[in-house]
Amino acid sequence: MNTTVTTGTDEGVWDGGNRPLNASYGKMMMWFFIVSDALTFSGFLVSYGFSRFKFIETWPIADEVFTHVPFFHGNYPMIYVAFMTFILIMSSVTMVLAVDAGHKMKKNRVIWYMFATIIGGAIFVGSQAWEWATFIKGDFGALETKGGRILQFVDAETGERAALADFSKVLPEDRVKHESSEGVWFMQEGHQTSFSLNEVVAGFKATPNILIRTETINEEGEKTLLSRQESLVKLKDAVQVVEGANLIHNEYGSRLFADFFFFITGFHGFHVFSGVIINIIIFLNIILGTYERRGHYEMVEKVGLYWHFVDLVWVFVFTFFYLV
Repeated sequence: MNTTVTTGTDEGVWDGGNRPLNASYGKMMMWFFIVSDALTFSGFLVSYGFSRFKFIETWPIADEVFTHVPFFHGNYPMIYVAFMTFILIMSSVTMVLAVDAGHKMKKNRVIWYMFATIIGGAIFVGSQAWEWATFIKGDFGALETKGGRILQFVDAETGERAALADFSKVLPEDRVKHESSEGVWFMQEGHQTSFSLNEVVAGFKATPNILIRTETINEEGEKTLLSRQESLVKLKDAVQVVEGANLIHNEYGSRLFADFFFFITGFHGFHVFSGVIINIIIFLNIILGTYERRGHYEMVEKVGLYWHFVDLVWVFVFTFFYLV
């Protein structure tokens, strides 16, 4: 028995064909990628939020961590991060202009707007690399206790953070550096901090105006500053010197803060770096006239979708990681 199915006026309603939702295959795949990647970033930010509020009493204060500006010495909280954000947002604007120029088949304008987008992305990636290097190096130093807590130092006269170099004593007998000339059994030393624990302790005891500040945030929203007597007692808990931050130690406070910083900003930075490389490839194709011969600049629109996505993600990272 043969059965004939009649679709009538509904024919083609559920048939996406080659251009579902009036979008090409390439644009649809880019949207699928963006949605899946958005879920990944959402998971990272949600994890960060849970961890931060679980350890909110000891979480580092961003305004005290990101205070550096290249070629300038001083305390400039969040200034450079705001500059990076502005540059990335402006690169998104130039990408919009490039896409619009592509729709109008204006090759020269597309070239210049794409060039500006690439420069903006390169500045952001370079700035993020500099920020990483500064974060890893550190500039004050601190002590770490047996329980992994961080003890920072403050000058009681000025109320400002004190670096280890400001008060530590140099004890020549405390640290002996091996040299390769000592024999065939020489093994290269691992990384050593600028000062040993004994040098920091000796310098602290000899400098009465230096106090210890703990990780714990008080009711005023500031780190808890101990008295001189309390500082001397707390100093006994210290087991090692910490300079800068890595995945194991963090002079700014909680180790999780450094872990999330490297992971979230690094993952986003990889996306921006990849976008810059892709933009360069598209830029060269535009110069060669590839899309002029095709009769459209849809590839610019596709990469534009990706670029807007990484810009939008950074807005969320900037808001939740640096501002909140």
